[in-house]
This record gives sequence, structure tokens and C-alpha cells, in this order.
Amino acid sequence: MSPEEAAPRPFALLDSLEGSRLAANVMHFGRILRAAGLPVGTGKVLDAVGAVREVGVTDRSDFYWALHAVLVNRRDQHDLFDQAFHIFWRDPKILERMMGIVMPEAEVAAPPPEPPSRRLLEALSPQNDDPEADEERERDEEVELDAAMTASANELLQEMDFEDMSADEIARAKAAIARMRLPIAEIPTRRFRPDRRQIRVDMRATLRAALRSGSGTIPLKWRRRATRLPPLVIICDISGSMSRYTRMFLHFMHTLTNDRDRVHTFLFGTRLTNVTRHLRQRDIDIALTRVAESVEDWSGGTRIGESLKEFNRFWSRRVLGQGAVVLLISDGLDRDAGRGLHGEIERLHKSCRRLIWLNPLLRFEGFEPRSQGIRSLLPFVDEFRPVHNLLSLEELIGALGRPAARRREGMDRWLQMLA
Repeated sequence: MSPEEAAPRPFALLDSLEGSRLAANVMHFGRILRAAGLPVGTGKVLDAVGAVREVGVTDRSDFYWALHAVLVNRRDQHDLFDQAFHIFWRDPKILERMMGIVMPEAEVAAPPPEPPSRRLLEALSPQNDDPEADEERERDEEVELDAAMTASANELLQEMDFEDMSADEIARAKAAIARMRLPIAEIPTRRFRPDRRQIRVDMRATLRAALRSGSGTIPLKWRRRATRLPPLVIICDISGSMSRYTRMFLHFMHTLTNDRDRVHTFLFGTRLTNVTRHLRQRDIDIALTRVAESVEDWSGGTRIGESLKEFNRFWSRRVLGQGAVVLLISDGLDRDAGRGLHGEIERLHKSCRRLIWLNPLLRFEGFEPRSQGIRSLLPFVDEFRPVHNLLSLEELIGALGRPAARRREGMDRWLQMLA
């Protein structure tokens, strides 16, 4: 037997000394991720323990990616997992104690300088460490459910920025978004339909009725112009600067797609991706999983001009017919400094009935259109609205339910800032 085969494996030593503590620590880490909002169940925790036993703890990078491969299944969950890992597996030096048994001189990487999210801080708080306290708190929440959802609490939730929400508040916000309905104002078409109101005589139907009756009277038939909901096209920015809001926007887009027909959704960062058929899944988890698998440029750069060029070239004639309404969700920060954006946004504006730009940066009172991308977009949008909380989404739904002409009065102020 070679010396390498005779030497004990790192986890053989761990199994004899701290095997139970390893499983308990991984289980506790999984519970924290679940409290922070990640879908981590018992099966994933068992798989994580098995993965860690296979790779060992002699290398921190291997330990990190073993847990990551099992506990993270979407790209938007990476940042939260990364923060939780660097906070949990340092002081009180749980990982260092395990590694010290095998390799006393192993070095541990420093935690990231980025401050942890509010959801993670709540998940790591001491009140989440005691399962009995969790059960007691759940019973209290069941008893006080009506008191927790008072008018003042709902008003506070509506005005809270998506970025500042805790895990519980995000869950309540998602439930509120799922209940939203979009009453877009109907537009007249070129077709007509029978109507009892005496608005316009239908000569063709009148002559048919006269031939069928065979009498000397001519029964008049009436008609009116038919109306129909216009197509809704959503073009959403998923670049790194928008990553804090993308998750809630995807829930909003899923609600709209399943609420009415002819809703088309496109995501873009450095390239354009059509995710309409994925969002038609009734199950939100299945829909978001398929969206994450189909999009390759999450949280990267932004090329608004190139993305709109691809949309105008390949998709505009398919989805922008019959008076379509376009929602452009972006902060306007362009990696290409607005190159080619002026012509593409002008073409998009001329191809649709109404173009509404939703920008999270508009929530700041001192916002000014200084970047070249924002200055190129503003002259060719019909409305410029903030989108950062539930209240802004409800105001958007109310605005879409009212007919609006191009160049509403609110745009004049923003256009003057470009001078």
C-alpha cells in the first residue's frame, strides 16, 4: 500500500471527530439561506452534506463551490449566497476549526467588503437560531395576522423601495404583485360588430334581413366599431445596475403575461432574449427557472442601442401591430455611451402607439438626465415614470387604463433639461 493510500482522508478524520458537527453546520447554513429567501429544502441540505464530504474542507474554494452547486439554481441567487457564505463560514471560525483539524496552517480568504443585504442580516440574527423560537414566532404571527396587515402596514409596504425590503416584505410584495390586474384602455379597430344602439346603419345586414323577411318593410340593422386590447410589449434591462430590481420586475411581467393575451416580453443586457413563452407558465417558479436558463447575460453590461436594433430588425413587425403599447424598463446607463441609440429609439417610437419608459433612478429627487443614453431616449418616449415600489406599479397600471395622447405634459419638463 502506498503512503498516499495509507494516509487518512481529511473527511475520515472529520467523520471521527466532528462529522456530526459538520452536518449540523451545513444544515444550519441551509436554514439561514432559506430564511433569507432561497428555496433550500431538506433534500438540498442532504445533497450539500454529501457534496462537502466528497470534496473535503482542505480547499476553501472547493468547499464554496460544492455548496454553491447544490444550493444555488438561479443566477440572481448568487450574490445572496456569496454574502451568506463569507459571513457564516468565518468567525466564530466554524470552517477554520474544521480545517484546523486537518490543516492547521490553512489560510482563509477575507470576507467581501460589500455590506450584507437586509434579508441576510435578518436570517443571521439570533432569533433565527432557535427552532423553538421560530415555531413560537410562527404561532404568534398566525394569531396576529390581521393586526400585521393593517392599512398603515400596507401603506408602508407600498411606499418601500424594493431594494430595502426584507425577505418577509418581498414575499408580501410578490403576493401583492400577483393580485394586480392591467386594465389597458381598448382601442378601436377597422372591424365592425352588430349593436342594438342606433349609431351607424349596417347596410349589408339590413339588405339581408329585408330579403329574408319578404315583406314590404326594411328592418334596419345597426353596427358599431369593434374595440380590442392592444398588444403589450415589455423590454426590460437585466444589466448589473438593474439587478436589484430585476427579480420583482420578473414577477410583475409574469403576472401581466398570465392576466391577458398578446403580452410579449424581452430581456436585454448585452443581447436581446425573448422570454415570452417561458413566462406563460402558470407556476412562477418554473417560469423563472426557464427564464434563468435561457438568458446568458445576467448582471452584465448594457448595450441599449444594439438591443433595440435587434428588436427593431427581427421582432417589431411581429409584435408591434394593432396599436401596441411598449414598456421600456431601464435606468438608461449604456456601456456604448448612446451610440446608435437615437435612431433605434426613434424607430421604436414610430412603430408603436405608446412608449412608456420606466426608470428606477427617477425615484431620486435630484435626478438629472446627464448620461448620453438617457438624453438620447427622452425625446422619443411618451411618458417617463419611476418604478421602484408597489405604489409606482399601481400608478403605472392606472395610467395604462386611461387613454393618453403622445407627448404628455410631464415630458416638457424633462425635455427642457436637455437644452
